[in-house]
Amino acid sequence: MSEASSPRHRTLLGASPRRVALLAYPDCQALDVSGPWQVFASANDCAGRRLYDLALVARAPGPLRTNGGLAMVADLDWAGLAARGAPDTLLVAGGSGVFAECKAGHHLEGLRQMAPRVRRLGAICTGAFLLARAGLLDGRRATTHWRHAEALAQAYPTLSVEPDALYVADRGRYTSAGVTAGIDLALSLVEADHGGELASRVARELVMFLHRPGGQSQFSEALAHQRRTSGPLRELLDALHADPAGDHRLERMAARMAVTPRHLSRLFRRHLDTSPGAYLTQLRLEGARRELIDGHPAPPLDRLAARWRLGGAEQLRRLFHRRYGVPPSVYHERFGARTVPLEEPTACP
Repeated sequence: MSEASSPRHRTLLGASPRRVALLAYPDCQALDVSGPWQVFASANDCAGRRLYDLALVARAPGPLRTNGGLAMVADLDWAGLAARGAPDTLLVAGGSGVFAECKAGHHLEGLRQMAPRVRRLGAICTGAFLLARAGLLDGRRATTHWRHAEALAQAYPTLSVEPDALYVADRGRYTSAGVTAGIDLALSLVEADHGGELASRVARELVMFLHRPGGQSQFSEALAHQRRTSGPLRELLDALHADPAGDHRLERMAARMAVTPRHLSRLFRRHLDTSPGAYLTQLRLEGARRELIDGHPAPPLDRLAARWRLGGAEQLRRLFHRRYGVPPSVYHERFGARTVPLEEPTACP
């Protein structure tokens, strides 16, 4: 395919907007709808023209109530969506109501009929259960909210469930973790359609810390330790989070808790399924990642490694690639801060 006939080139020449439909139902999660919707709407604003046409699909047009009590108004039912022609992208919201929808089966046939006609079919959070119930994730990798990942894997053994991924793409099927991860998935779709610069502008407009890559963990180490620990171990972890780059040798950590180093290691393994050293390394690596994306230009790796007690530049590079799936240089290029010329507006038009 020549450059002039490529999808990206046609978009730049003013091709027709891509149609995006989001499927909602009673007791769906409001943010699973509004988050991705706003990403595509903000892409229109940032580009100064209509890149996406959006529609909310439900069993019947009209109002429906989400699981937080907020009412939304659906534009179309399945017949109305089909009458307009298949959308480019169809995303299914998650939420507590999805299990009733799986049992009732109202949307299964609509999804099955539409699936071969859309370029991208995806689900936010527990919306993956509806796609799986329709048989549309068979033999594919998928993810969902971490709390429901095991149930998804047990109910649909043909799926390869990745319980800690933010979002997963596999042969035209897209699934994401809970709530805000749907925003990350939508940003990745905008990036695929129109490039990283527009996706970054949308992320800045939405005041997001960064556009997180799909392989990044669903929740931070801070959230993990808050869920799992209490008492003296919680106090130690709070101290580690407050100053990851401090002197936290094993003997010092053990003395802080008045236990032996061996017993401290057993406590970490029992409550956090890791060792004190590995836990601290992940905290320090997260600090180095934040500094990397905030810096412009990117700080030298040897300085980052020294600042966060992560050995030398090569060790930091290996750790970073193992954790985030890309080298530090690529990560900074994709997600790092960018200087903005004074004549360019810092917000979308």
